[in-house]
Amino acid sequence: MQKPIIFFDGVCGLCNRFVDWMLKRDQKGIFLFAPLQGETAQEKNLFQYSNKSEELSSILFCDENGKIHRASSAILSILVRLGGLWNILGLLLIVPSCLRDSVYDFIARRRYQWFGQRASCRIPSEGEFKAFLP
Repeated sequence: MQKPIIFFDGVCGLCNRFVDWMLKRDQKGIFLFAPLQGETAQEKNLFQYSNKSEELSSILFCDENGKIHRASSAILSILVRLGGLWNILGLLLIVPSCLRDSVYDFIARRRYQWFGQRASCRIPSEGEFKAFLP
């Protein structure tokens, strides 16, 4: 079994804030992180999980078994694995994905204008480096 991987848009301000938030809460080192623009994402052929081949979802999640989760299912699956009180949000998985994903997609389409866009992917700090894949 592999460690779960959180794939994120490396130039998205919201996605990078989510990664920062996760790094603070993932005290057990459950997750690995990789930018969607990186080698690991290319090796996993993640474009097949996108609505449009030229644009990936802002967050994709590859679980311990290699299953890829996208959109709201990715976020909720991540939070469930984080554990603690975040498990409660897993109850939202009973809401039909078409409803959950419509909210997710609404935010994802506007993430650059609301939260900014970096010129290049984030470079992990020395302390974060072990949690990041290329």
